[in-house]
Amino acid sequence: MVFSITFAMLRCTLLSLSVPLFQGPDPSLAYRPILDLEQKDKDKTEYRNFESGSLIDRVYNTYKLMHTNQTLDFVKQKHSEWSGCGHAQMEVMEAVMSLDQLVDESDPDVDFPNSYHAFQTAEGIRREHPHKDWFQLVGLIHDIGKIMALSGEPQWAVVGDTFPVGCRFQNGIVFRGSTFVDNPDDKNPAYNSECGIYKPNCGLDNVLMSWGHDEYLYRVMKFNKCTIPEEGLYMIRFHSFYPWHSHGDYMHLCDDKDMGMMPWVREFNKFDLYTKTTELPDIEKLKPYYQSLINKYCPGVLKW
Repeated sequence: MVFSITFAMLRCTLLSLSVPLFQGPDPSLAYRPILDLEQKDKDKTEYRNFESGSLIDRVYNTYKLMHTNQTLDFVKQKHSEWSGCGHAQMEVMEAVMSLDQLVDESDPDVDFPNSYHAFQTAEGIRREHPHKDWFQLVGLIHDIGKIMALSGEPQWAVVGDTFPVGCRFQNGIVFRGSTFVDNPDDKNPAYNSECGIYKPNCGLDNVLMSWGHDEYLYRVMKFNKCTIPEEGLYMIRFHSFYPWHSHGDYMHLCDDKDMGMMPWVREFNKFDLYTKTTELPDIEKLKPYYQSLINKYCPGVLKW
């Protein structure tokens, strides 16, 4: 029987079944959504400031936990737990609107619910790419894998920049110099060489990334046979891989497909990043249009 369950029910079920692998507090327990409508829109050069700002302590603590606990073994376990899409059943718009409950603790740029960011990104893409409806939909849904954080996963296993595990952590990773000291893989000679467990130019399809919302949503889309084009699926899967698409790291693992897809990821990144403003969209007015895109590319109740 097809059904939809609430996130409260989902959270209780998962917490009863899961054994945490992490130690230390989850920053999301200490920080709650605070919508600062007095914040002025920023210049592009001010985005992704990981050195100062009102949110820097929250951001650093989240990345510290992430970079300590995201090991190869941890990632493999999360794939086993989540990739089978057996946790819940719901429509895509339900997942989008559930992000009303989430503020991304790794984001130094905004402190308002992620649902607003979803529509901001989608509308930015719609203005510049009015004929690419699948691209607009990717803008709307790219972060909904963060529903894992509403189901008991700590934010450090859901949000933030992603990076490969099983090989050397490279310098383009945010806070690289101070947050990996307690990660055992950083000291493991099998994993801390340039290629680690991978072969040169093996392709990112064959690389295990730190676990988070990117990979999870990609798996959900594939599992449910959604018809978003490959370029859109690639944006979903690697939009948080900033060390690669913004800093040029890990090129030695890329194949021709990755290099061909990079311009699409960079085009998406413009909207993901620079549409974050305190000018919040009228979501109820926009929902019918985006529901029509959902109905076209990923209709009905999906398995999550």
